Amino acid sequence: MALIVQKFGGSSVSDTDALKRVAQRVVDAHRLGHEVVVVVSAMGDTTDDLVDMAAELNPDAPKREMDMLLSAGERISMSLLAMAITKLGVPAYAYTGRQAGIHTDTRYGKASITGMVPERVARALKLGSVAIVAGFQGVNDNGDVTTLGRGGSDTTAVALAAALHADVCEIYTDVDGLFTADPRIVPLARQVRRLDYQETLELAANGAKILHLRAVEFARRYKVALHVRSSFSNKPGTWIADCDPSPRLTGYLASECFTTKETEMEQPIISGIAHDRSQEKITVVGLPDQPGTAAELFRQVAKADANIDMIVQNIAASTPGRSTITFTCQSGDAKDVLARLEEARDVLDYREIVYNPDIGKLSLVGAAMRTSPGISARFFDALSKANVNVEMISTSEVRISVIVDADRLDEAVRALHHEFQLDASETEAVVYGGTGR
Repeated sequence: MALIVQKFGGSSVSDTDALKRVAQRVVDAHRLGHEVVVVVSAMGDTTDDLVDMAAELNPDAPKREMDMLLSAGERISMSLLAMAITKLGVPAYAYTGRQAGIHTDTRYGKASITGMVPERVARALKLGSVAIVAGFQGVNDNGDVTTLGRGGSDTTAVALAAALHADVCEIYTDVDGLFTADPRIVPLARQVRRLDYQETLELAANGAKILHLRAVEFARRYKVALHVRSSFSNKPGTWIADCDPSPRLTGYLASECFTTKETEMEQPIISGIAHDRSQEKITVVGLPDQPGTAAELFRQVAKADANIDMIVQNIAASTPGRSTITFTCQSGDAKDVLARLEEARDVLDYREIVYNPDIGKLSLVGAAMRTSPGISARFFDALSKANVNVEMISTSEVRISVIVDADRLDEAVRALHHEFQLDASETEAVVYGGTGR
């Protein structure tokens, strides 16, 4: 008997028919003798709709109240799913993040989990029931509801799997697993059967929407095996771990998951291509070219509680003693960053700020890149042939990332996918549901 955590995204619980389908899948796993914990997202576009309503009432709504509002979507899903599972003859109990023992810090809107005490969840499992937990939320030391940021239900599921020592954490979505690119952009994208944590981290950090970055970080830290699959089919998904599945999962997972990555004769150089439309570029022009300037600049950015991704510094020959620093951050943080830099104009002594929200980030990821000469040349040659201009560049041992114009991002993804021969032979990937909103 295995302990399985199943997480279902918004498209998987979008309406009552979808909830019935999910309930049957949960019951099937339970009747095989497994202990099952379920984590749910809000139904369909519920969270986006709530954000839109809040903006209509108050464009600068207090973050504490936004967390209270946005946590409601998952609570609706968990309650309805519990009702559907109970109707099928299996006892099920729904728990909010607080009831499930998920403790966080006080950063409203993007809280981090600081502790897990899932006593009530464990008690429900011991009694032979299914435990259903509202994803994306927790409680801070002040007793206030907090949310973990968009995609945070993945993190809830992996954290619960770690705390409960689950055999696997299944992430159910609207595609059959992780693909070499977003199948909405590249229909012939090929499914990746197995990935290690490092490659998955790079893909998630650079825009792959299937998995939340912090969820993958949690999984790597606590050795939680992930299985990404579709809630709309019974096809095998993508196994993400540095080990093989537990023997307790034999007969539950498809045999493909038990085929180790190392048994393949030759690994592909490239695991996948990720893209990200959620970043914006800020350029601070005419900073003093002296020690401590960059430190002060990013100290001010940190006060806006913003995460920085790519950074480039240039020294302009036309303005001796002055430099320009360009960086990217999440679009949701840009407004606060710009306001903070304006407040610190006298401290930083810069000439001007140039803001560009119309950018896209493109990343090529593959663990074998470090031992394969010529990857960079092919990468930039493919973009050149597609007439895509590169604005910024960042690299690691297993990744090349660039910033390009947002309007050329889709074309750039397709160009690289073709250049590195990642297309499937014939069959197009299936996107079963979801708007990608």
